[in-house]
Amino acid sequence: MSTLDPAPSPRVGIVVTDSYPLEDLDHDTGPLVEALRARGVDAQATVWHDEDVDWADYALLVLRSPWDYPERVEEFTAWLARVGAATTVLNEPALVAWNLDKRYLAQLEQLGVAVVPTTYRTTVDEVARDLSAFPDAAHVVLKPSVSAGARDTGLFRAGDPGALELAARVVTGGGVVMVQPEVPELSAGREKALYLIDGELTHAIAKGALLAPGGGLLGGTYEEHPERVAVTPDEAAFAHRVLAAVDQATGLGAPLYARIDVVDSAEHGLVLLEAELFEPALNLHVAPEVTDVVAAAIARRLASAPARVG
Repeated sequence: MSTLDPAPSPRVGIVVTDSYPLEDLDHDTGPLVEALRARGVDAQATVWHDEDVDWADYALLVLRSPWDYPERVEEFTAWLARVGAATTVLNEPALVAWNLDKRYLAQLEQLGVAVVPTTYRTTVDEVARDLSAFPDAAHVVLKPSVSAGARDTGLFRAGDPGALELAARVVTGGGVVMVQPEVPELSAGREKALYLIDGELTHAIAKGALLAPGGGLLGGTYEEHPERVAVTPDEAAFAHRVLAAVDQATGLGAPLYARIDVVDSAEHGLVLLEAELFEPALNLHVAPEVTDVVAAAIARRLASAPARVG
């Protein structure tokens, strides 16, 4: 009488990178992998640019902290297309491609989502014209449309030559410059990040102010100081409206996870700063009970992932 080997458990890869600065560590992956394994899921962290990985071995890949992608955008997008053809990736590669460039904010604004007034410029002359429309003493924010961790993002007085120097660096690198008025409440650290897992609001954090006047970062490095905060009914409703607009724009339904960054401002009201849909820190170390919520959502998605024949 012969025996058959049991079918191997489907594997889940939590997609990370291989180095992080001390001020911006990945606090999520370790607890998440542990929670998945406690549910019987064969989960492991895996580096997105590891050439030795056979991505088809995974039934599901969950993008978590590939935070070096801004320096390797073409490589990352090519990798995403390749692994998306080999297995199921969440959030979906099509959603990631849409979310990579912050010009998605203009599309969401057209769908009725309030955002900070923003122009998108491809030349230094265009940026100069935008800045000339502000009083010299007014503060403005410049940033590239593709970035993470506040890379090449600066808070300047409109008349500061450093603003155009930053614009030139972004444009020379082939990027698009976003020009925005300063939101005082944002500079005061009142931004909130609202997290939704499978469309359900789980927690929110405030991470403090990041930008130093005159360009650069407070303290010289990108370092969030997440503190758990309450969510108002208006903020919760706004976050759900943003996800509905994302679905309207992309047709992809509720993402596995989303971070909706908002600030309630005197001048503009409650506005969207970013909709982070593929690599936001979930800050599970300040909301540990959410770890199992995320693990349960991944397990559900794994159960419904299509079988691959390769």
